Amino acid sequence: MDLGLKDRTAVVLGSTSGLGLAVARALLEEGARVAISGRDADRLAAAASALSPHGERLFAASLDITDGDALRAHLDAAAARSGPIEILVTNGGGPPAGGPTDVTDEGLDVSLDLVLRSAVHAVQHVLPAMRAAGWGRIVGLTSIAVRQPIPTLAYSNVMRSGLTAWFKTLAGEVARDGVLVNTVCTGLFRTERLKALFVAGAQARGTTVAEEEARQTASIPVGRLGDPEEFGALVAFLCSGRCSYLNGAALPVDGGLNGALL
Repeated sequence: MDLGLKDRTAVVLGSTSGLGLAVARALLEEGARVAISGRDADRLAAAASALSPHGERLFAASLDITDGDALRAHLDAAAARSGPIEILVTNGGGPPAGGPTDVTDEGLDVSLDLVLRSAVHAVQHVLPAMRAAGWGRIVGLTSIAVRQPIPTLAYSNVMRSGLTAWFKTLAGEVARDGVLVNTVCTGLFRTERLKALFVAGAQARGTTVAEEEARQTASIPVGRLGDPEEFGALVAFLCSGRCSYLNGAALPVDGGLNGALL
């Protein structure tokens, strides 16, 4: 299937590793021009190297998405290099772990900037051009935590739920301008972030990392962890012209892990 992404300009935030990198790769493989970014210089260099076969359509830059001015400058630089931004995928590192009674003012501030405020800033900056062009795709990467709160990830539960609500509200406002907005509630995918959570879980329970992974995997109906490549393929579809009637959805992509009816 031709997704119609050739020469579209896309920005994928938080894209030097894990699911963000997988999304960037999928969009590049479909012929899009893609801007990637991240805070860690070594990861950025490794990601740019991994995506080097698409080098002429790749723009890589260091970025802390919690710095609003730097974020807007990055979006402007991507547009100056590749044309008006038509596709935006918001993503960022996970907020600190902790239960509801562990929440602090500092933790709330960090999580708000990382998860919610950065996405809002990015969308607000690119949206006018999308609306003027009559076409755009915005996809927010969130978590199954918005459908079923995770006891040890209180910050994520709160911030990603708030972000999902904002995206849902936005979807109703901009669809008539040709801009479709959806979010993806990610489950357990084989990434460094998930590995770190397995390590933390093992330490908390006095088990091994392998035992923690096995315990978590056993709860997934399809019987395995997700592959970032298959995640990237799904998001590429959501960013494409082929996705033309899906709007305001919060799609669970978790192998059936979440038991919610809707």
